[in-house]
Amino acid sequence: MPKRYLPEFRERAVRMVLDHAEDYGSKTAACNAVSSQLGISREALRRWVNQAAVDAGARPGVSTAESDEVKALKAENKRLREANEILRQASIFFARELDPHRR
Repeated sequence: MPKRYLPEFRERAVRMVLDHAEDYGSKTAACNAVSSQLGISREALRRWVNQAAVDAGARPGVSTAESDEVKALKAENKRLREANEILRQASIFFARELDPHRR
């Protein structure tokens, strides 16, 4: 199961990479160095740096805010479909119960 890091920790790690990228010559080298210092996966840190660039508008892609909004809308859609199905089943049940020709 993946570890969950606090947003402040992620921001600090990304800031460290961006601040020291010049010292290492590339973001990849900076990610390798910073990840070993912080004890996190270099791939996770690389993804955080890339996502920070997307969020800042410096790189194309889906921003974190857009991704969160899509997740929330999908969850709401699922809840509404479930509620709709429950109401549909209830209406069928009560239509059968109240049918005068049934008796």
